[in-house]
Formats: sequence, C-alpha cells, structure tokens
Amino acid sequence: MPDSQSVDFTQPDTSGKLVSLSEFKGKYVLLDFWASWCGPCRAQSVFMKKAYIHFKDKNFTIIGVSCDDNREKWIEAIREDGVGIWTQLGDMTGKKNIVSDIYKVRSYPQNLLIDPTGKIIAKNLGGLLLEMKLKEVLH
Repeated sequence: MPDSQSVDFTQPDTSGKLVSLSEFKGKYVLLDFWASWCGPCRAQSVFMKKAYIHFKDKNFTIIGVSCDDNREKWIEAIREDGVGIWTQLGDMTGKKNIVSDIYKVRSYPQNLLIDPTGKIIAKNLGGLLLEMKLKEVLH
C-alpha cells in the first residue's frame, strides 16, 4: 500500500457534518483506523496526541476513522481520550465502514500516512515511529 495513491471518501464527523479526505489535500494526513472497543487503539492515542500537538502547525493533521457501531461509546471514547482535537469521522457501521474496505483494513489499530499530494508514504506508524517519521518528512 505505501507508494500508492490515497482514495477520496466522505464520512460524517461527530456533529454529522460530511467531511472528505480531499479537503485535507496539501497536508500530511495520518489516517487512523480505530474503535472505542479496541484497547490497543486507545493506547495509541497517547502517542498520536503528542505528535499532533508537536506537528499540527507544520502542515500535519490526523483524521480518525471509527470502526464503531455505537455512537455514544464512540463519542465517550473521543472525550475520555482527548482525541477530539483532530477530525473524527464515522458512519457507525462498525467493521463494515466503507473506508476500512477501501483501504483493506482488517485489524485495529491501523494507520496510513498520506503526503500532501495524496500519496501513501507509510503504514502502521505505532508508538514512537509516528513521531520519528514526521520528523523525517517535516524536518
């Protein structure tokens, strides 16, 4: 998947507003697939928050794509983990989320780093690997 082009999609955010990946073209985007019921996903949020705070003013953002089917649990997890500081999307179809299908996500957590041209340049940057990769590409 790295070195391939990202595929545009549109999903509702936490307020129901439709948001498209293409709205973020020109930025480095971490597309993060997660769910409120996924312990490892939620543990990753610590590293993602640190990276987001450090790099958000350097042409970087995160888009969370939820694989939840329960809106209340999704919203609660966003609040509890403090990850509402970046865009959170989800259609509440659980693992049947079309975005997971587009990107062939079969397990969680998973993420993709997309460059400003829309090219996928890295996959599954867990823990400190995310910060290291962002330092490399955003120097």
